[in-house]
Amino acid sequence: MMLYEFNPLEDPRWSEFLCKHAAASVFHTIEWLRALHSTYGYKPVVLTACPPGTPLSNAVVFCEIHSWVTGGRLVSLPFSDHCEPLADSSEERESLLRAVVDCANLNRWKYVELRPVDVGVDGTGFEPADQYCLHRLELSGSSEEIFRRFHKDCVQRRIRHAERQPLKYEEGRSESLLRGFYQLLLLTRRRHQLPPQPLEWFRNLADCLGDMLKIRTLSIDGKPIASIVTIRYKDSMTYKYGGSDPVFNKLAGTALLFWRAVEEAARDGLRTFDMGRSDLDNRSLILFKDRWGAARIPLTYRRYPGGPARARTSDWKSLVAKQVFQRLPDSWLVASGKLLYRHMG
Repeated sequence: MMLYEFNPLEDPRWSEFLCKHAAASVFHTIEWLRALHSTYGYKPVVLTACPPGTPLSNAVVFCEIHSWVTGGRLVSLPFSDHCEPLADSSEERESLLRAVVDCANLNRWKYVELRPVDVGVDGTGFEPADQYCLHRLELSGSSEEIFRRFHKDCVQRRIRHAERQPLKYEEGRSESLLRGFYQLLLLTRRRHQLPPQPLEWFRNLADCLGDMLKIRTLSIDGKPIASIVTIRYKDSMTYKYGGSDPVFNKLAGTALLFWRAVEEAARDGLRTFDMGRSDLDNRSLILFKDRWGAARIPLTYRRYPGGPARARTSDWKSLVAKQVFQRLPDSWLVASGKLLYRHMG
């Protein structure tokens, strides 16, 4: 199969293809790709069997990552939870991926990574790599019916408890909301002994995604206590990032923020609320999402050539002692994130 390459930021066929393909997600969009390029300098590229100027019926989007730390590779896509190879038939998809393998050999990439959820890639040369689970909440029925499906003690009661607190809810993309969110993210990442992604990444996401993105924040007496970032695309809303101040955990702010987002998505007729991926060893996060009634879906990334999984965020303890991050002042922890994340992808 002959492969053709194009820049999705410059070719209008890409957005047209995404509009009509059911498996396209926010992570495929030019808005997400622009944020990646603006923040980390990754070059987006689409590989397809469709000649230039013809309508697309198959395509897989990558970013080229050039790193002296982790090597040169193609990733579909960096910092996305999932990203499907898109094709009109399984036969077309399998032929496309086999051609991608040939292209990888020709260009001597260290490896090529896919992040599929639902599509089969067996027999194409791509081997299982990192494993996660993904949670998706179906938004069938009214808001009241959805609410009744939540765990009564661990979700419903916490939401009602938070609603009785003197909390102020704000949403939008303002600089003040962005900075408040980032401070809470920094607190959360410090608890996990990991650096946050750079503030520039979130600012570029807000700028590039525009009204698709919302920062949702709860505060008390003017102090932000919990904040999440959600993104809308087509008939789905995706939870992508969150942070909270543990001093105020008893107020259940995070539960209320999730409910506000789910309630909005249901009211606006969206079909799913994507709660994002979880590391398999993060049992508390998986249980939190289970209690919302979300379906747990196995998520296995694929690599060609096969071999040891790449360094994941959760494996940084094997690269840099977690105790080092734990002892860094905030400014240094933020600086380490700026340095490291572009190599991780």
